[in-house]
Amino acid sequence: MIRSLRRKFIAIAMASLLGTMTVLCVSIGVGNHWITARRVDRAISLLYQNGGTFLPPGAAFDPSNFEFQVTPETAFETRYFIVELTARREVKSVDLEHIAAFDRQSVTETISKVMEADAGRGYVDYYRFGVFPNEDGGSTLIVLDCFLLLQASNNTVRVMAIVFLVCALVVFLLLLVLSKRAIRPFAQNLERQRQFVTDASHELKTPLSILSADLDLLSDSCGESQWLGSARTQIARLDKLIRNLVELARTEETIREGASEVFSLSDVALASAEAFEPLAEAEGNTLTAEIADGVELRGVQDDLFRLFSILLDNAVKYCDAGGTIRLSLLQRGRRVRLSVSNPCAGLNPAQLPRYFDRFYRADSSRARTTGGYGIGLSTARAIVARHRGRLTNHYANGIITFTALLPQINEKHGNTSGSRGFL
Repeated sequence: MIRSLRRKFIAIAMASLLGTMTVLCVSIGVGNHWITARRVDRAISLLYQNGGTFLPPGAAFDPSNFEFQVTPETAFETRYFIVELTARREVKSVDLEHIAAFDRQSVTETISKVMEADAGRGYVDYYRFGVFPNEDGGSTLIVLDCFLLLQASNNTVRVMAIVFLVCALVVFLLLLVLSKRAIRPFAQNLERQRQFVTDASHELKTPLSILSADLDLLSDSCGESQWLGSARTQIARLDKLIRNLVELARTEETIREGASEVFSLSDVALASAEAFEPLAEAEGNTLTAEIADGVELRGVQDDLFRLFSILLDNAVKYCDAGGTIRLSLLQRGRRVRLSVSNPCAGLNPAQLPRYFDRFYRADSSRARTTGGYGIGLSTARAIVARHRGRLTNHYANGIITFTALLPQINEKHGNTSGSRGFL
C-alpha cells in the first residue's frame, strides 16, 4: 500500500507539474507568435498608409509597447516588396527596391500563392503579406520578410521545450528522493494502526479464552442453558472477528524478501474449486470452473489460497437459489485474470465500490445469517494489492463478477494452450 501511495503521489505531482508547464509553454508560444504576427501586420499597414515607405519616428522608443515601432534604422532593416494589382488582379507595377531575394519570376509565383490563399493577411513560406483594396477597384499587395522574427519565435519554442524537459526530469528525480519523506508520516501511522490491531487482538484473545473456560465450568456445574449457548456463540464470533482483523493487517503488509515463491496458480484454483463444489451443491447451486493449464505466479501461495476462498465463499453465500457460480482463471499476455461470478438479483450498482470497505455489508440481515463481518472482500483486495494487482467488481444482467488482474512475474513455464474445468 505504501509503495502504491508513493507511486500515486509521484504521478499526481508530475501530472500537475506537466499540465501547468504545458499550459504555460503553449501560452507563451502562442502569445509570442500572435505578437509577432501583429507587429508585422502593423508594419505592413504603416507601409500602405505611408505610400510604401517608413516615415521618420515621431516619438522615442518605448520598450513597454508591443506594437511595431519605427526607428531611424527601420527602413534599412525591413525587407519588403510592393505590388500594385488591377481590378482583374493583373500586375500593374512592382517595387523591388527594398528586397534583394526576389526577381520578377519569384514575385509572380508569390502573387499566385497569395491569390490561391484568398485572404487579406497570411504567410507564404516565411513571408507575411497584406492585401489592401484601392479606390480604383484594384489592390495593393505588400509582402514583408519575416525570417528573423519567425526564427526568433521558433528558437523561443525550442528553448521552452528544452527547459520543459529539464525541469520535468529534475522534479521527477527530486520526487523520487523526497516522496519517501513526504509519505513517511502516513506510513508510520499505518504501521502503528497495524501494530495496534495485532496487539489488541492478542490482548483480546486471553479474556476470550478465560470466558470460554468459565462457560465450560458453568456448563459442567449447572448444565447447558440457552444463555450459555448464546454466550458461546458470541465468543466464537468475536474470536473469528479477531482472526480476520489480524489476517487483514497481515495481508496489507509488503511481501518480505524471500517470502515469495513461484507456484502453480492453476493448481491453487483447481484445489479451491474442488473444495467449494460440495458447499455450492449443498446450497442447491452449481459451481463451474475454467482454469488454464500451467499458469504460474510469484507470490505467497497461502495468500492466493485465501483469495480464492474469500471470493468463492462470498459467491456461495450470496448466490441466488439454483444459480451457477463461475470460476475463471486465464492468462492475458503478461497478466493473469481471475474472475468469480454468481447471480445475485436486486443489487444496487451504486453500492459496488463500497463492497471493499471494511465492515460494509449491503444486506446486514443476510450477512448476519451467513456469518459475515464485511472484512472478507477488504482482505481479498489487500491480497491482490500485495501482489501488485487490482481487484474490481462489476454488476450486469443480475450477475455480479469479481475480477482480479495479477502481473505474471515469472512466465518461464507458462502454457495457456489447455484448460481444466468441471461441472
